[in-house]
Amino acid sequence: MLTNRRSLWWLLGPPVVYLAVLPLVNRVEPIVLGLPFMMFWMLLATLVSPLFVWLAAKGDPVWAAARRAERQRADEKTAGEERG
Repeated sequence: MLTNRRSLWWLLGPPVVYLAVLPLVNRVEPIVLGLPFMMFWMLLATLVSPLFVWLAAKGDPVWAAARRAERQRADEKTAGEERG
């Protein structure tokens, strides 16, 4: 069941960006956009995290199959409403 779902590895991105890199960015200097570096890093990580989730979803065959089924149901419902 979990075969060929390699895209889910993208979901490790946010924990790595937030936690694993934290000791490397734990400093005040340099000031970036008026923020201490660590605060800037947390802001950047927050803005980049949805990208990791999107990449995981785009490559996941289970997600893609669910989207196709959802669209098919919506199309059938729309066609049924048009008929009567």
